[in-house]
Amino acid sequence: MLTHVMIWGGAAAVLALWWNDTPSVVGAAGWLTGAGRITGLLAGYACAILLLLMARVPLLDRAIGTDRLARWHALGGRYTISLACAHVLLIIWGYSLEAHTGVVAQTTTLVLHYPDLLKGTIGFLLFLATAIVSARAVRRRVSYETWHFLHLATYLAVFLAFGHQLSDGADFTGNRLAQVVWYALYIGVAALLVWYRLAVPVRRALRHRLYVTEVRPEAPGVVSVYLSGSRLAELRAEPGQFFRWRFLTRGLWWAANPYSLSAAPHPAYLRITVKASGGHSAALARLRPGTRVFAEGPYGAFTARRRRARKTLLLGGGVGITPLRTLFETLPGEVTLVYRARRPEDLALRGELDALAAARGAVVHYVVDEPAAYSSPLTAGALRGLVPDLAERDVYLCGPPGMTEAALCALREAGVRRRRVHHESFAF
Repeated sequence: MLTHVMIWGGAAAVLALWWNDTPSVVGAAGWLTGAGRITGLLAGYACAILLLLMARVPLLDRAIGTDRLARWHALGGRYTISLACAHVLLIIWGYSLEAHTGVVAQTTTLVLHYPDLLKGTIGFLLFLATAIVSARAVRRRVSYETWHFLHLATYLAVFLAFGHQLSDGADFTGNRLAQVVWYALYIGVAALLVWYRLAVPVRRALRHRLYVTEVRPEAPGVVSVYLSGSRLAELRAEPGQFFRWRFLTRGLWWAANPYSLSAAPHPAYLRITVKASGGHSAALARLRPGTRVFAEGPYGAFTARRRRARKTLLLGGGVGITPLRTLFETLPGEVTLVYRARRPEDLALRGELDALAAARGAVVHYVVDEPAAYSSPLTAGALRGLVPDLAERDVYLCGPPGMTEAALCALREAGVRRRRVHHESFAF
């Protein structure tokens, strides 16, 4: 993939910078310091790539998909933190050997007496704090809003670390070309972030003037929010996509949460369907008509563009039915929907799904865990029992993380090719 070539090509260029600037490596101190310089350069380059992946550039979003970009960002974040930690430890160790001082004394000297290294240290600690909050065991215990705002600290961390890289990096001092390229990389990424995450959403908000028209209960703890505004067709939203919604009312205005469209985009209205799983989502049931809405998007590649086969299986769990409901209405060809929930009353939008199935001659299978007589394991055999020609189909999969992981394993075992499984995750 071109994206992989660009990322690894940039990493190779960073290593070439170190190679050209290092005539020789002598002794243990030299090897440790050299390794510290390499990990520092790679960590600095990785920071720019991580920001680019989350800049919401339409070209990347349509080609790769927001969900996959987020997974790359999470994986890259772990590598970046590991490189930054290795850089800190190796540089301190190498310098202490070279100066014949203790590690603590050398750390104090570096932090307090090297230009911009105190800022770099603060940036590193912010990165470390973000990594701890993003660890799976911790992340499960914090709300999306808390995780999101703590993640914003990484912008400050990158800013602080950038100055340290140019001031203290041996590969940049005295190398004007390297400095210019590094500035161009970071300024380019910053420009994309400001344009697509700030300027474009503000411009669209002023143009479309979205507001809430109705809040309608759909199932226990599940509501649909209907929205209207000006020139909605110009948003060019597609079935299967989502927006980041900011409701401008007390307690909600400060957080922008991602919710998929649950009805095909209409020139007169948009609709989302949300399950109460946290403070923000639960508060949507209390929205009043007329509440103004700031929406960023549309985002995501979970659309008909991914379809390759004539037949399609839509496999959803819980409120993961929302993007699948739009695809069930609009996807051409033969479509089968399998909708899993804990109880029959948790099957949101069931009336609409039945009406759509009847209108287009499609098939819907409802699978619930309770009562046990209607339950079915999420296995390859069970899926083939519902959809005998499963291996010939494209599969659109959306649901909670546990259900999604089990479904991916079952689909692989059933012989569905990996490139035919289109997956959207709720995990942040």
